Amino acid sequence: IHTFTGPGTFCVTNEGTGCNSIVSHVVVAGGGGGGGFGGGGGGGFREVKNPVTPYTASPLDGYSTPANRVTATVTAFPITVGGGGAGNPSANTKGSNGANSVFSTITSAGGGFGGAFGPPCNAAGGPGGSGGGGGAPNSPPYPGGTGGTGNTPPVSPAQGTNGGNGAPSGGGYGGSGGGATAAGTTSPGSGPGQPGGAGATSSINGTPTGRAGGGGGAGGAPPTRGTGSDGGGQGATGPECSSSTPGTANTGGGGGGNYGAANSGNGGSGVVIIRYKFQ
Repeated sequence: IHTFTGPGTFCVTNEGTGCNSIVSHVVVAGGGGGGGFGGGGGGGFREVKNPVTPYTASPLDGYSTPANRVTATVTAFPITVGGGGAGNPSANTKGSNGANSVFSTITSAGGGFGGAFGPPCNAAGGPGGSGGGGGAPNSPPYPGGTGGTGNTPPVSPAQGTNGGNGAPSGGGYGGSGGGATAAGTTSPGSGPGQPGGAGATSSINGTPTGRAGGGGGAGGAPPTRGTGSDGGGQGATGPECSSSTPGTANTGGGGGGNYGAANSGNGGSGVVIIRYKFQ
């Protein structure tokens, strides 16, 4: 089992035979940075489990689609591990998308950024592996931002889900970031910050671990911060009573959305895990 937390190379010096030649892998991109109230989307999550490998895969196991498989050949496979997207220093600026992670022909897309505190040019969450949550409305006439589209670009199984929308009218809060297996939540317009969408849990490294969860959206007074899921950061609460938190490193979790003048959370960096039978 090789776990890459940064760029590297997977070198094959002797090919396997039959089913053993298919390499099991999890490829998680960097999570999106949180925005003005909107949580960042989780990084794209892609997995293939060789059927002869004894571990429990996530629901996103794509072995049944031949294009998702990587066959071990005598060569060097470069590995790219995407960094998390940057958060922002104010409620009026959106976050940044996470970076892609790559293993051979498999690319997972970085998570979408969290949207800002209106007007519309900054309010929408960004598309990506999972979409970022939409920002809060900046009072009428500006509504809250729409959540970003997940599984962008599209692959099968889907590498992520959509972000939640910001509140529909003034005085509300932002949507949460989407996760690998569950979409972000739309803000109802008041009350607590929304929890980030659930990521995906795989035991490829021997321990059940959730990755690629969405960042929480920002909410009202404590203790109403939106919780992150599976590596995602928590949203802030207002007015500036608690700060948002970043996504966890090497999980691809999205960053939490901010409130007011507080910084939003950076997205967590991605990871590439490869498991194979060598003798």
